[in-house]
Amino acid sequence: MLREDLRNVAIIAHVDHGKTTLVDAMLKQSHTFRDNQAVEERVMDSGDIERERGITILAKNTSLHYNGVKINVVDTPGHADFSGEVERVMMMVNGVLVLVDAAEGPMPQTRFVMQKALEMGHRLIIVVNKIDRPDARLNEVQDEILELLLELNASDDQLMSPVVWCSGRDGTATLDLNTPGKDLTPLFQTILEHIQPMEVDTEGETQILCSSIDYNDYVGRIGIGRIERGVAKAGQAVVLTNYNTPQLKVSGKIVNLYQIEGLAREPVEEAKAGDIVCFSGLEKINIGDTVCSPTCPEPHKFVKITEPTVEMTFSVNDSPFAGKDGKFVTTRHLRDRLFRELLRDVSLKVEETDSADRYRVCGRGEMHLSILIEEMRRDGYEFQVSTPRVMYKEIDGVRCEPVERLIVDVPDDATGAIFQSMGNRKGELLHMSAIGTRTRLEFLIPARGLFGYKSEFLTSTKGEGIMSSVFFEYQPYKGDLSRRNTGSLVAFETGEAVTYGLFNAQGRGALFIGAGTPVYEGMVIGESPKNEDINVNVCKTKHLTNTRSSASDDALRLITPKKMSLEECLEFIGDDELLEITPKNIRIRKRILDSELRAKANAKAKKGLE
Repeated sequence: MLREDLRNVAIIAHVDHGKTTLVDAMLKQSHTFRDNQAVEERVMDSGDIERERGITILAKNTSLHYNGVKINVVDTPGHADFSGEVERVMMMVNGVLVLVDAAEGPMPQTRFVMQKALEMGHRLIIVVNKIDRPDARLNEVQDEILELLLELNASDDQLMSPVVWCSGRDGTATLDLNTPGKDLTPLFQTILEHIQPMEVDTEGETQILCSSIDYNDYVGRIGIGRIERGVAKAGQAVVLTNYNTPQLKVSGKIVNLYQIEGLAREPVEEAKAGDIVCFSGLEKINIGDTVCSPTCPEPHKFVKITEPTVEMTFSVNDSPFAGKDGKFVTTRHLRDRLFRELLRDVSLKVEETDSADRYRVCGRGEMHLSILIEEMRRDGYEFQVSTPRVMYKEIDGVRCEPVERLIVDVPDDATGAIFQSMGNRKGELLHMSAIGTRTRLEFLIPARGLFGYKSEFLTSTKGEGIMSSVFFEYQPYKGDLSRRNTGSLVAFETGEAVTYGLFNAQGRGALFIGAGTPVYEGMVIGESPKNEDINVNVCKTKHLTNTRSSASDDALRLITPKKMSLEECLEFIGDDELLEITPKNIRIRKRILDSELRAKANAKAKKGLE
């Protein structure tokens, strides 16, 4: 049977190329919302962190109707760290809209997501977005897209993919640059004409591949996926199977069945092959499982998710201030939360260690793990994390490390500083091209070479540079890299920081705290320009005498402390330091808090190296 009344498409692109904004315009112009309905911008980014950072973290499903055809749309993340979300939702669709910024052109994540779509044989529609930008390079970008398709071995049909020129912000599209667009009708028409209707078997036994998981306090876990075969009904008895775990067979029942209409889930009694549905009642369902009819338990093949490349250690908070801010502070709380995250994030790995208080957490990158940390912090958890480390592999007896493909777009006068930084970080130049008064450079660089580089990059380019990277491959170990050239200012005693103590300490380096901040021995309160740690006493008060000098009443002037974000703290911490995370505070601390014990441990470590 041919489903002429249905199209399933995903929107894929590099970060910040306008996917979510375009979906907003598509929903409005298909009359998904009432004319008088108040709708927020980027309505698909429903999470607080997504709204604050302007990025999509979790893939979202929506649907719209155009000319009697239902179009299921999946809005996917653009950041490389969340590409596991992109890989699995590709299983739900049979066509993709590839969004490319009219000025930036194809970027690292564009290559990654396009490669995944081509591998799965999906039909592509190239959408060149933001054509109203003053620096748009329309003809050049079209050539760059064609070159990328050739490079990725696209089929003849994929090379002939139609190009639609769009402005997501204005809600306009056109197939001919000489004719300005009035609305998104050309885009809708291209979807109906180019994305072919699915050939489905509605008479066969039920088979639903679960590609995503949601959770609801009332009904528990909700599976989301496409019906691959047959008809699914509310109240139907089913069996859970898994392609990669053949022994898995769990009986259950679909209690509630929903279809997505706009942004809402509408309960339905049944749905047929090709439909994307949500269903509850199967508490043990995981991403990649197949829901089958009990008489024909055939699991559907599930895509192999790319493995994580960065790891961190999450541990229970044992600082002197432990338990003051958090609601969830014990080992059991930490363990339950981390393993619960595995249920919805296929790119994450959590492993127990030889210590009951510590867990090894592996992800796609620093941002992937920092989002998890921020979410846990907002949920009331209190814990500690170590510095991020790359995950090494042994391939044919050779120690190998993950290498990233890095693209930077910088002003011409900043290229010298970039080359110097890349040389220090073992970067290898692949390509260099001029774009107006800017230069685009492409490097292969060890993933560990990018740790802590963002702040240096923004300084080198005076805030005008754009950088992005995506995992390339594992290559033989490139040699040692110095992670940090500065030391830390470490609090010498526990108490409250006072102006006099901070005034004396600020001459030693840049401070992270202001007067009145509670501190404890071993807490890092600033950065030292020297390549060594310095102990400072910020709780020291001025010694009082009965002699009054002429300048005694002059106010001590403190330099404004440097406030660091979570990402900046993760970039800053050294191997002998930890990051203490609580709902109200983020503190950097030494692993060994006692200054004497720390000095002995450092001396012993130096002796061992000699």
